[in-house]
Amino acid sequence: MPNAVSRADRPANHLLKLLIFLMFAMFAMTTDAVGTVIPEVIREFDLGLTAGGSFQYATMSGIGVAAISLGFLADRIGRKWTILLGLMLFGVGSGLFAAGHSMAFFVVLLFFSGLGIGIFKSGALALIGDLTSSTREHAATMNLVEGFFGVGAIVGPALVAFLLQQQTSWKWIYLIAAMLCAALLIGIALARFPAPVREQAQPADPRDAMRMMGEPTAWFFSIALMLYVGAEAAIYVWVPTYLAGYSGPFPWLALYAVSVFFVLRALGRFLGAWLLSRLDWSVVLLVCTFGMTVLFWMALAGGPEIAVFALPATGLFMSVLYPTINSTGISCYEKSRHGSIAGLLLFYTCVSAVLAPLAMALLGDWLGDSGYSILLGALFATVLTGLCLWNWRRAPFAARLLARNQADYSRAPENPC
Repeated sequence: MPNAVSRADRPANHLLKLLIFLMFAMFAMTTDAVGTVIPEVIREFDLGLTAGGSFQYATMSGIGVAAISLGFLADRIGRKWTILLGLMLFGVGSGLFAAGHSMAFFVVLLFFSGLGIGIFKSGALALIGDLTSSTREHAATMNLVEGFFGVGAIVGPALVAFLLQQQTSWKWIYLIAAMLCAALLIGIALARFPAPVREQAQPADPRDAMRMMGEPTAWFFSIALMLYVGAEAAIYVWVPTYLAGYSGPFPWLALYAVSVFFVLRALGRFLGAWLLSRLDWSVVLLVCTFGMTVLFWMALAGGPEIAVFALPATGLFMSVLYPTINSTGISCYEKSRHGSIAGLLLFYTCVSAVLAPLAMALLGDWLGDSGYSILLGALFATVLTGLCLWNWRRAPFAARLLARNQADYSRAPENPC
């Protein structure tokens, strides 16, 4: 394979990491702008909260379906072809927004775009393992990757807000993402990838992720991710709706609450890469989940006047959680299975990203108050804090991570194939 490089080829690996960073920033522009888009969709099509939230459900459903059924492609056909396939699906789905005028058409496009994200994200997550030399470096790199995701999540909502102020259609956020995707396709096609890691006697297939479902290790990280995503969804999906009636002295903060949240989350993820190089991952998770939970309950106790400060501030504590939980879960497995485990964890992430906002919308519609969405997010955060406390005290994965460091990450770089 002339287009492969060893993991010791640092310039090529730096380029691949840069492409991954840009990839995550690109799709975050659309997925994390949904909280700003939904109020416009609700007004444009005269929808309720549950129906308007389908912009979130459709994308996350597509990501989840692809993750659980196609995540193995990263182990079967290679990281490069998996990423290319996913980017093509996402780019086409986003670009076709220019031709649409109905809610049903947009929901279908979002589902197919989600399929693309699920495919290329599984490939990218597996590739990160190929480019790192220890479980600690893996976690730190994941925080950097998610930091760039955070940058895209800042740009997306802010860009939608700017478009609306200029009386321009919100659909442009998807068209811009399609153009960026085209540039990334060219970069990935020309990039040189590491030689693949092959340890399994049988080729990877969809059953790999299914078999992992019954493993306690996979269960722990899956549940932790679902709880985190549920808490996060309360912020970026429903905070704009919750603060829509805010009449205090800081209306600009209520308007840009999600953008402030994403700014703090992005800054925290870059800081998280530094923290994880110095502190044990279980300590970092416990401190950050506790801080996030305290802010949630402060927001509920003080109402919108306090929530306008407390809820965006959760971004600083949430920042480290997703990439650290995700990367540590992946690091517990052999590199030849990273595509499958990444797909499985991504699947559970998307299950929560669909069900949690849906439950919040149903609760808000039923009780006539979107504040109950924030209450549900606070409950998710509280349970996650308890889970992280147990993990810190019992250290159930320390031996497994040490074994993977010794058997997998520390091996000499392979020759290019």
